[in-house]
Amino acid sequence: MEILATLNPRPSRRWVALIIQAALGVILVWLGLILPEGPVFLRVLLVAVGALALVGAVRMYHATADRIELTREALTDSRGRVLARIDEITGIDRGTFAFKPSNGFLLHLSTRAPRAWIPGLWWRVGRFVGVGGVTSANEAKAMAEIIALLVAERGQS
Repeated sequence: MEILATLNPRPSRRWVALIIQAALGVILVWLGLILPEGPVFLRVLLVAVGALALVGAVRMYHATADRIELTREALTDSRGRVLARIDEITGIDRGTFAFKPSNGFLLHLSTRAPRAWIPGLWWRVGRFVGVGGVTSANEAKAMAEIIALLVAERGQS
C-alpha cells in the first residue's frame, strides 16, 4: 500500500503539551496533600484529578510516539489502527470554528464507529473523527486536502 501522506507529532508541541499536563497533575496532587483545612472530599478530589492528569500525560507520551498515515484505502496510525476508511468519509471540516483538534481537521463518517481516543493525535466519537493536536498544521492541511480529493474522486466514479 502506497502511503500518500503522513502526519507526525512535532517534538516541540509534544513536549510542551506533556510538560503542561504533568505540571497540572503535580500541582493538583500537591494542593490536595498540603491543604491544612477544608473538606476531606475536596482534598481527595484534588488528588484524584491530579493523578488522572498524570496518567493522561503518560498516556500522551506513549501515544504521540506514533504517526498517522493516509493510503488510498484508509487513514491509519503507525500501529495499524484504522481511524477511518476512505469509502466511509462523507465530509471533512477544516474551518476555524469547527469542533476539531488544534492544527487538525474533522472527518464526517457515513457509519458510526467505536469510540477511541489517542491523546494528542486523534479521537473518534460516533460518526466523527478528529485528527490533529500536537501535529504540524501544514502536514494536517496537506493531508486534509488529499482526503478531500480522494472523497471527491470516489463521488465521481
